[in-house]
Amino acid sequence: MKKGCIIAGVAVFAVLSIALAYYFYSQGKKDPVKYEYVSLLKDNVIQKTVATGSIKPRREVQIKPQVSGIVDEIFVEAGEIVAKGQRLAKIKLIPSPVNINNAESNVELARIRHREAQRELTRQQEVFDKSLDIAAAQVSFDNAKREAERGEQLFKEGVISEQENNTLRLDLSVREAELGNARIVAGNNLKQFTSDVEVAKQELDAAITNLQLLREGASRKYGQVSNEIVSTVDGMVLDVPVEEGSSVIERNNFNEGTSIAVVADMKSLIFEGKIDESEVGKLRENMPLELTIGAIEDHKFEAILEHIAPQGVLEEGTVKFEVKADIKPSEEVFLRAGYSASADIILDRRDSVLTIFERDIIFSGDTTFVELQLNEDEIEKREIKIGLTDGIRAEVLNGLDKEQKVRKQKGDE
Repeated sequence: MKKGCIIAGVAVFAVLSIALAYYFYSQGKKDPVKYEYVSLLKDNVIQKTVATGSIKPRREVQIKPQVSGIVDEIFVEAGEIVAKGQRLAKIKLIPSPVNINNAESNVELARIRHREAQRELTRQQEVFDKSLDIAAAQVSFDNAKREAERGEQLFKEGVISEQENNTLRLDLSVREAELGNARIVAGNNLKQFTSDVEVAKQELDAAITNLQLLREGASRKYGQVSNEIVSTVDGMVLDVPVEEGSSVIERNNFNEGTSIAVVADMKSLIFEGKIDESEVGKLRENMPLELTIGAIEDHKFEAILEHIAPQGVLEEGTVKFEVKADIKPSEEVFLRAGYSASADIILDRRDSVLTIFERDIIFSGDTTFVELQLNEDEIEKREIKIGLTDGIRAEVLNGLDKEQKVRKQKGDE
C-alpha cells in the first residue's frame, strides 16, 4: 500500500510538471502588444457653462381683495385664460357692529352739517338779493353824491371855495370805492356759503358711501362692487389658493392681504437661474442659451441672456450669481411655470477645426504631447499646441495634420 501511494504521488507530480511547462511555453508564444490608434477629425468645439434654475412668467400678479370677509363664490379655476376686469371671486362681507354704528353716526352728523350749511346759504342769498350787506355803503355813497353835486353848484355861484369843492368830490370817490368793495365782499360771502354747502354735500355722500360699502360691499353712486374680485391683467390663472368659505383679509398698509388668485402672462416666459462665480466673468448680455427642461425630453429651447446680477449670494460655501434669459416662444410645446431647467450658455466656439480627444493628450506642466504613429509598430512622442476645449475634444493649433493618427491612451474609451 505504501508503494502504491508513492507511485500515485510521482504520477501527480509528473502531470503538474507537464502542465506548468505547457503554461510557460504558451506565455512565451503570446503575440506582442498591439496599440490602438485614432484619427483626427474636423469638428466644432463649443465651450459651454451650465446654469440651473426654473421657468417663470415675466409678469405674475397676485390678485388680492379690497375688503375682508368670507369667500362666497369662485368663478375661475387654475389653467383658465382671463381678461383684465373679469370676475374671479365674490366676497361675503361680515361687517363689525362697531364699524356699522360709527358709520351710521357719521352719516347723521354729515346730514346735520349739510342742512345747517343750506340754511346759511339761503339766509345769505336773501341778504345778497336785498342788498342788505351793502346798504350802509350805498347810503354813504348816495349822501356823498348829493353833497358833491350841491358843492359843485355852490362853487359855480362863488359861495364856497375851490378847495371845499375838491374835498366834497374826494369824499365821493372814497364812498364809491367803499361801495365797490362792499359789493365784492358780499359776492365772496355768497360764494363761500355755496362752497360750504358743496363740501357738506360731499361729506354726506362719502359717509353714505362708506356705510353702503360696509353693509353691502357696493357703492350705488359710483357703481363699484368692491366685494367682487376682478383680474387686473390679461393672462392665465396659475393658482387659486383659496376655497369657498375661506376667510380673506384685505390688503392695506399693515397687511399684504390674502391672495385670491395668481394670474400670469404665459406668452412671455423667462429662465431664472444661478451660475458659479468662476464662470460669471465670462458672461455678457445677449449671449445665446440652449435650455433643457427635465419634464420635456428630446426638445431644446432657445433663449437670450438679458440679465446678470451685479451681486452674488453665498450658497453652500460658494458664491452664486442670478441670471435671467428671455425664452423664445415655441408653438409646438406649452411651457408651464415652475419647470426646472438647465441652460447651456455658449462662452466660445470654433467651427470646422482639427480636433483631438482630450483623453489622448499627455499633459506635462504647461506642455502637451501626443504619441504619434510612425508605422505599424513604432510611435513618437510629439509636442502639440491646443486651443479651445469643451472637455471632450480639443482644438489642435499646430503639431499635427488630419492624415496622422495618435495612440489612444490606456484606460480611456
